[in-house]
Amino acid sequence: QVQLVESGGGLVQPGGSLKLSCAASGFTFSRSFMRWYRQAPGKEREQVATINSASNYVRYADSVKGRFTISRDNAKATVYLQMNGLKPDDTAMYYCNAVPLEGSGDYWGQGTQVTVSS
Repeated sequence: QVQLVESGGGLVQPGGSLKLSCAASGFTFSRSFMRWYRQAPGKEREQVATINSASNYVRYADSVKGRFTISRDNAKATVYLQMNGLKPDDTAMYYCNAVPLEGSGDYWGQGTQVTVSS
């Protein structure tokens, strides 16, 4: 069955860094768009970063440009989100999302909490 398992969240001070990972299984990871989303309490879900299967198309929300980097390792079926210069406004639950190029799949992980606070 399809699984997306996020890890790497935690509590970090403002200005700090975290690297999130999302391990995928149960579908063709190498032929899937991968995205990171986040949702803070009382706020709408926000698309944070997108990467295509070949890693030659990446997009970021304006709020994270220059601070976050999305990457993937197709051999390990894992997508990453390197987060630098973290701010309190980055506090949210971060979710991994996969959309395979074929079919109608739209898969989500369970989320990993990121809290930025002094």
